[in-house]
Amino acid sequence: MVFVDRSRPDLGNRRLPILVRYPVVPAAAVAAHRIARGPFPLVVFAPGYLQCGSSYAALLHAWASAGYVVAAIEFPRTHCHIPVPDEADLYNQPADTSFVMTRLLASSSRPAGVLSGLIDPARIAVAGHSDGGDTAAAVAANTCCLDRRVTAAMILSGAEWPPLRGRYFPSGTPPMLFVQGTDDTWNPPVASTQLYQSDTTGVRYYLRLLDVGHFAPYEGHGRPEPLVARVTVDFLNRYLGGRPGQAAAMAAAGNVPGVAVLGSDGRMPG
Repeated sequence: MVFVDRSRPDLGNRRLPILVRYPVVPAAAVAAHRIARGPFPLVVFAPGYLQCGSSYAALLHAWASAGYVVAAIEFPRTHCHIPVPDEADLYNQPADTSFVMTRLLASSSRPAGVLSGLIDPARIAVAGHSDGGDTAAAVAANTCCLDRRVTAAMILSGAEWPPLRGRYFPSGTPPMLFVQGTDDTWNPPVASTQLYQSDTTGVRYYLRLLDVGHFAPYEGHGRPEPLVARVTVDFLNRYLGGRPGQAAAMAAAGNVPGVAVLGSDGRMPG
């Protein structure tokens, strides 16, 4: 899908291609009342600088296969195909993300169309990697760009973005999962730690990935990408899927000797 935001004249027309994945439920299963066709929770995903949604295909596929509508945004000035990128445009990406959310919900509310009836407007998560993680953190937890429709957030090797001058983690911040590799030289672990420890308002987790860098945990197919997929699905199932038992599953998946350690409630993983 392609959405165009014309509401910010000083930026021109913001063209936002969206790649949407969603669960395909067999008609026979619906007829037998074994599986509902929807509505499903929504995850809006923000790629990193000079990345596109296709870079994260395996991870996003895992989320959709677990029962989520997953929409990956291609930002106008930082996507993987742009010849002259502008990283400073991250300043405008939180508003892009909220705009996409609004348009997706509108598409779901229509009586016809591929997304008709598929999205539950009361269960929405934002997620992002790197600069996209900065974007998602601002949408979920910064007064500059806060979107109260968000009910959970996953920040993959993200940080606070200084030009966004609002206040992080006001009252009512949704449950958040921070994921970070210890050998990440693009986004130093201290940046994720700062976010995690500054969030004192509610539920938060910190998944420390041992001896890995910036891209492999989210764009690869080998260790530890399957673990990240499992922990993030468990987090979504707990806080968007309404399954309290998934907290134990997340703890089991996120604590693997020599691979990963999961901390919670402001405590750093051991």
